[in-house]
Amino acid sequence: MRVVIIGAGPAGLFSAYHLSEECEVVVIEEKNYVGGSGLHSDGKLNFNPFIGGNLTEFVDLKEAWNIINEIERIFIKLGAPPADYDEEKMSELEKRAIKAGIKFIPIRQSHIGSDVLPSLMENFKKELERRGVVFRLKTKAVDIKIENNKVVGVETDKGFIDCDALLLAPGRSGSLWLFKLAKKYGIETRYNPIDVGVRVEVPNTVMDEIINDYKCWDPKFHIRTPSYDDFVRTFCVCPSGFVVKEYYEDSLFGVNGHSMRNMQSSNTNFALLVTVKLTHPVENTTLYGKMIAQLANTLGGGKPLLQRVGDLKAHRRSTWERIERSYTKPTLRDVTPGDICMAYPGRIVTDILEGLEMLDKVIPGIYSNSTLIYAPEIKFYAMRFATDRNLRTKIENLFVAGDGAGVSRGIVGAAATGIIAAKGIKKLCVRS
Repeated sequence: MRVVIIGAGPAGLFSAYHLSEECEVVVIEEKNYVGGSGLHSDGKLNFNPFIGGNLTEFVDLKEAWNIINEIERIFIKLGAPPADYDEEKMSELEKRAIKAGIKFIPIRQSHIGSDVLPSLMENFKKELERRGVVFRLKTKAVDIKIENNKVVGVETDKGFIDCDALLLAPGRSGSLWLFKLAKKYGIETRYNPIDVGVRVEVPNTVMDEIINDYKCWDPKFHIRTPSYDDFVRTFCVCPSGFVVKEYYEDSLFGVNGHSMRNMQSSNTNFALLVTVKLTHPVENTTLYGKMIAQLANTLGGGKPLLQRVGDLKAHRRSTWERIERSYTKPTLRDVTPGDICMAYPGRIVTDILEGLEMLDKVIPGIYSNSTLIYAPEIKFYAMRFATDRNLRTKIENLFVAGDGAGVSRGIVGAAATGIIAAKGIKKLCVRS
């Protein structure tokens, strides 16, 4: 049985790993490398079935943990460092957060590093090729061909490739193309929530206890803000890391964070994100997020906005003079000092300030006047495809996986949905 996978990100690679045991697998990838955006960032791996999505939507809890454990074993085999997990310390931090009205999520975590990831991904590609997987890099999928409610092949910019089953896993950058396919072939989709927030930067000493004493590399704190009861969370903590500019679609940009294994700064940065859901008559969360990003980009004159928390609390814009007086020195200097209130809705600004104030009870120093915040940081999540529990669409042999299809968020979550889809495809093999 020939299976074609569109996308060589974590969903596509882990699906190919599973399918290679029984099927002929061809992976189509537009870029000239494998790994996707997630596996070409700094490689934070969170081994938990409820982080990066909820795997129990598709499998029972026991199977979800089996999948997570398998992903961890494969990453370690490829060269990722084992997770350093102290259960007693995690329990202590959980209690500490509860006293501050915050939920802390204990997770086994591993960090690969932006500088180490390329070689690890090359190891993965070689292993898959050894197992018979064929990669068609620098090949763009254009359309799919359907006959009698079955996919019979994929049209690419380099010709037609036939298949017995197709997995669509092009990642977040391919979400717009996926949406167009869904609309063309009548596959039901719905809008996912988005996260709108900021990148917070503090001196390493502020986060040192949590990261080193508690051995929690990427702490996950979940907060309900007092004024609006909105959901706010920490995400993508980068110890000794760097804030970077990141491009979205349509020339829009925001900020993100990277951590290296062999190069370090004196700061730690992380995202503080507010989840935004919209209901009828305006349900297009993607458009809403793009409008916020556009306004922030305009106010920054083509650069991200930078503001001290003290200035935000005082309802004034930051200037380079005020920023230079801060104890925190920005790792990203190609920015415009400004006022985030001019770009963000007041409700989101209130959520951010209240979230930082609550976090300060667990991590003293977070709510300091010298803390820096960059904007925009917006996490766009693709339209969610309607599927069964095997991630199969209404088209008999068409499956989806990963962030691009809106069924996961992040590396491990995407990899897990790739494995779940692969198991669904294998069931087709048995029936045929």
